Amino acid sequence: MKKNYVQVQKCLIAFCCMLIAPVILFAQKPAVYPINWWVGMQHHQIQLLIKSGVPDSINRNQIQIDYPGVKLLKVHALDNKTYVAVDIDITASAKPGVVPIVFWAGNSKQTIQWPLYERRQGNGTQFAQGVNSGDFIYLIMPDRFSNGDPSNDRVPGMLDQSLNRDSIYLRHGGDFKGIINHLDYLQKLGITTLWLTPVIENDEPNRTEHGYSFTNHYKIEPRLGGESMYLELSNELHKRGMKLIQDAVYNHVGSKNIFFLDPPTHDWFHRWPTFTQTSYKDQPLYDPYASAIDKKITSDGWFTQKMPDLNQNNPYVANFLIQHAIWSVEKFGIDGWRIDTYIYNDLDFMNRCNTALEKEYPKITMFGETWVHGVSSQAYFVDNKINIPFKSNLQGATDFQLLFDGILPAVNQPFGWTEGVNRLYSTLAKDFLYTNPMRNVIFLDNHDLSRFFSEVKEDVDKQKMGIAWLLTSRGIPQMYYGTEVLMKGFSNPDGWVRLDFPGGWAGDKKNAFTGEGLSKDELAVQAYTKKLANFRKNSPALTHGKLMQYVPKDGVYVYFRYTDSQTIMCVMNTNEKEHQISWSNFAERTAGFHKGLNVMNDTEVGQDFSVPAKTLMIVELKK
Repeated sequence: MKKNYVQVQKCLIAFCCMLIAPVILFAQKPAVYPINWWVGMQHHQIQLLIKSGVPDSINRNQIQIDYPGVKLLKVHALDNKTYVAVDIDITASAKPGVVPIVFWAGNSKQTIQWPLYERRQGNGTQFAQGVNSGDFIYLIMPDRFSNGDPSNDRVPGMLDQSLNRDSIYLRHGGDFKGIINHLDYLQKLGITTLWLTPVIENDEPNRTEHGYSFTNHYKIEPRLGGESMYLELSNELHKRGMKLIQDAVYNHVGSKNIFFLDPPTHDWFHRWPTFTQTSYKDQPLYDPYASAIDKKITSDGWFTQKMPDLNQNNPYVANFLIQHAIWSVEKFGIDGWRIDTYIYNDLDFMNRCNTALEKEYPKITMFGETWVHGVSSQAYFVDNKINIPFKSNLQGATDFQLLFDGILPAVNQPFGWTEGVNRLYSTLAKDFLYTNPMRNVIFLDNHDLSRFFSEVKEDVDKQKMGIAWLLTSRGIPQMYYGTEVLMKGFSNPDGWVRLDFPGGWAGDKKNAFTGEGLSKDELAVQAYTKKLANFRKNSPALTHGKLMQYVPKDGVYVYFRYTDSQTIMCVMNTNEKEHQISWSNFAERTAGFHKGLNVMNDTEVGQDFSVPAKTLMIVELKK
C-alpha cells in the first residue's frame, strides 16, 4: 500500500511539473539589448540583440518595426536560434516614444516595447566632462565604504547572501547611499571626482564584493542601491561640480553571466580545448620576436577560471560592448572611464570602442589599467610617440611605473646612482614616450595593491611625503579610500587592502568622517591631505603647470611646477637628517623671486632654507 502511494505521489508530481513547465517557459519575457536608446545620437545605427521569451527559434523573416523615423536595415541569424541581431537606423526625424518590435518564435507572436528617449542635456558641460590634471580622483570600493541603507544588504533571489564584516571575502553592506551621505566629507577633503569599482550586477555565488564579474550589463547592482540610487549619486555629484568615473570591464564577465549561460553564438567567448589562463605577459603583444601562440594566450586566455573571456573579434560582441559603453554614459551621466585589464583586450577593438565614445562625447576621457613593468611597455598601450606598427588611441594609463619605479623606491630605498629617489627622477625622464603624460593617472595604491602606509612600514613621515608627491607631480592624482587616515594592509590576500572605511557603519568606534576615535597621527595626515588638496585646487602651477626636475643629489630631489602666473618649488628630502637648500642652485626657475611661502604651514621661506628629514617641502615662490 505504501509503495503504491509513493508511486501515485510521484505520478502526480510529474503531471504537475508537465503542466507548470510550459507556463514557466512561456512566462519568460522576451528581451532586447540595449534596453533603450535615444534620438539625436551620433551613434544612430544600432544593432539590437533580441532574445525570444520561448524556447523556440525566432523567425528572422517575420520581424516588424513600425515606428516613424526608425528603419529596419538587416536581420542576422545567430547560432543560438532563440536570438537574432537586428540592425536599425534611428533617423533624424525619429521622436521620443515607444517602438514596438514584433517577432515570431515558433507559433508565438511576441512584442517588445522598446523605449526611445530624449537625450540627456549638457554633453561635455554637465556630464561626459572628462577628467584632467586639475582633478583629484578618490577610488572607492562601494561595499567597503559606508552602509547608508541596510535594507539592501541582502537581496532575495541573489546567489550571494553573505553579510559578515569580520570576513575579508564576504559582503559588508556598503552602498551608493553611504557614499551620498558623505559627499560633504569628500568635497571638503579636496576630492573632485569619484571612481567606483564596478557597479554592474554581479549575481555570482561568492566574492561579489569587488564587482568585476558582470552577470547582466544592463542591471546596476541592487545591493548597492540599483539604478535609481546610482542615478541619484551621479546627480548629487554633478550638483556639487564633481565628476563620476565608471569602471569598465570589456575583457571578461562572470561565470553566471546571462550570455555565458546561454550564448547567442558559439564563439561569444574564447573557447579552448582545456582551460587556458592568460600568461599575464604583456611582452608578446609588442615583442618583434613573439610567437603567435604566446600572443593568443595573452589576449584570449581567461583572466581566471571564473571569468569567461569575451571574444571581441566577434562583431556582435563588439557591437554589444560598444553600445553598452555609450548607453552607460548617456543613461548615468558618466564623465570618464577607467578601463580594467586593458592589455588583455583585443587592442584593435579597444581603439574602435574609444573612438566611438569620443565621437559621441568629445570631452570624455579614458584611462586604462596597464599593470606592466617598464615605461616603454606602458607607453605602448596608450597614445605615444613611438614609431611602431600598432598605434593605441587610449588617452592615458594608470601609471604603475611611477609607483613601482618611482615613489616607492624614492621613499623606501637608500639613495644611489640607480636607487632611491634617482629611480623616480629617471622614470619621469622617460615621459618623452607619451603624447601627453599629463593624462596618466598617478597613485600610491589601489584595491589590488598593498596599501602605501604598509609599504612604508607605517612611517607617518613617509606617508606624508607620498601624499605630497601625489598632489604635486604631473598627471591626474588618484587616492584610494582611507589613505588619508592611514588605512593599512598587504595584498596577499587582497581582502586585507579592502577593509571598511572607519565610520562607515553605525557603531564604528572610529569615525574618519567626524574624527571621533582617530589617533593623533591619523588626524594629522587627514588634515595634511585636506590642506594640500584644497591648495592644489586653486593652484594653476600644480593643476596644469609645466614640470622641471633637477638631478637628485645626496638623496634630495628638487622639482618645480610652474606657469606664467605661479611657481611652486618642491624639495623631497629622503634622508634621515635635514638638508640645506640654496635657491642659487636652481636659478633657472628661482630667478626673479625673492622669498617663498611654505604651503603647508604658511611660514615665510628665505632663499636658503633647511628641509627636515623625510619631508617633501612645498614652497610657493614670491616676488
